[in-house]
Amino acid sequence: MSKPHDGTGAGTAIAAAREVLAIEARAISDLIPQVDESFERAIRTILQCRGRVVVSGIGKSGHIARKIASTLASTGTPAFFVHPAEASHGDLGMVTRDDVFLALSNSGESAELLTIIPVLKRQGAKLVALTGNAASTLGREADVHLYAGAALEACPLNLAPTASTTATLALGDAIAVALMRARGFTQDEFARSHPGGSLGRRLLTLVRDVMRSGPDAPRVNTTATLTDTLLEMSRGRMGMTAVVDAAQVVQGVFTDGDLRRAIEKGQDLRKTAIRDIMSANPRTIGPDRLAAEAVEIMERSKVNQLLVVDDEHKLLGALNIHDLFRGKVV
Repeated sequence: MSKPHDGTGAGTAIAAAREVLAIEARAISDLIPQVDESFERAIRTILQCRGRVVVSGIGKSGHIARKIASTLASTGTPAFFVHPAEASHGDLGMVTRDDVFLALSNSGESAELLTIIPVLKRQGAKLVALTGNAASTLGREADVHLYAGAALEACPLNLAPTASTTATLALGDAIAVALMRARGFTQDEFARSHPGGSLGRRLLTLVRDVMRSGPDAPRVNTTATLTDTLLEMSRGRMGMTAVVDAAQVVQGVFTDGDLRRAIEKGQDLRKTAIRDIMSANPRTIGPDRLAAEAVEIMERSKVNQLLVVDDEHKLLGALNIHDLFRGKVV
């Protein structure tokens, strides 16, 4: 006896996935013409807010609300999430008259939200609602209503929140980005709110934080012999050494590549002065430049080391690609 087809074949799965993505993409596209003066009023309301944005929702909308609150907070708009059920049992004390309450509900009839709305309005907090139904109770009570629904859920039963939550999330991102632009939120400000991540390290780490300085930065005088230079390179273990004058002003650099070229030319290691075979005008960087800029210079110039100098071109330190790896800049 043959078994009934369970609909889990590879072709069926691919078709289902493509259908879901098409439905959710269409839900986002359908929001574009819905963005009108109401969106502008919502942005203006938040910008005029002297407090914070309190984001709330129940169930799947609650998960989306948490993400929107996180995105707002990390992009220059102070925000946090409050669970509507907990709000009605004391957490509503977190909300003040200076705040904007951003409520998410696809139906606009979530009982947990509707319970706390009268209290919020009495406190004087502004209410911005994201729903799929402007005529809903939440939509009518809101100071500003933004449509965030979907004509069709991706769920084959048209029941599980899928396309509607995707649309709401996208609209939340649109709000965050519009606020970023209105505030002139900068790259440095973004980095300060993300100090622990790789992006924060790239945007906050300075050359002085990862460079080798003092005796750890190999250097020889212009009068040094090639033999002296090789000993200093071996000690410094950077595959290079700076060449400086008596005042520590950088005159050049000598690298493993320069050594290979010197050997190929038959240079006398004991007698050759380093100033005669060094590479003059080496690439340098200042200590207060971003370490990420050092990476860019290395990649662009196809080198693995940089000398760090002050405004008078005096040697302060050196760094190579391994220092940048250790600093987690790369």
